[in-house]
Amino acid sequence: MVGASSGIGLEVAKILMEQGWTVGVAARRVELLQGIGAAAEERIDVTAADATQNLRRLIDRLGGMDLFFYTSGIGKQNRELAEEIELATVQTNGVGFMRMIGEAYRYFAHQGSGHIAVITSIAGTKGLGPAPAYSATKAMQNVYLQALEQQARSRGLNICFTDVRPGFVDTALLNGDFHYPMMLRPEKVAQEIVYAINHRQHIRVIDWKYRILTAIWRGIPRWLWRRLRL
Repeated sequence: MVGASSGIGLEVAKILMEQGWTVGVAARRVELLQGIGAAAEERIDVTAADATQNLRRLIDRLGGMDLFFYTSGIGKQNRELAEEIELATVQTNGVGFMRMIGEAYRYFAHQGSGHIAVITSIAGTKGLGPAPAYSATKAMQNVYLQALEQQARSRGLNICFTDVRPGFVDTALLNGDFHYPMMLRPEKVAQEIVYAINHRQHIRVIDWKYRILTAIWRGIPRWLWRRLRL
């Protein structure tokens, strides 16, 4: 698991261990992994060039990998389009994401089977004006996973993909002055994620309120969407 030091990743790690999984965890802030009780720990900064090497080292310490669960990501509202925020978001949610998912895909392709589960977001459904880079990178993640799923099938690879798209979750990522509606608890979200993983679901929007909301979003024409005040 990459990105398990807090929030959703931490809660999913706890549930998987309770279910009997042998779990290896990784995060940029490795000191926060100490109390999880995982079988192995590794410091991984997904924006660093050595991230894939560190992932391989974690896999070796575990003796192999059947499930790769990825939850690393950053996001901020950026109505002023501050350059440092936009570029940092692309670096983590774009470059870092492709770096780590690509390494897991290559590992499973060589192994012959595996399961890649990723937390993306409902923010990829439509371009959200308050958070342009976050919304765009989440849409990229959705499409990237879809492309890999198609490629794996055409290559005859037994790799399963689960794209988890939560709504607003009460974690450190959303701390700030802005009040987000329909906030979800990390514990509840983690339970739905593990359900989606165990049932090998391709896409899981969490929760039912956001499934309705995103269905409505998809039906809004572009000319009307750009007039909405978010």
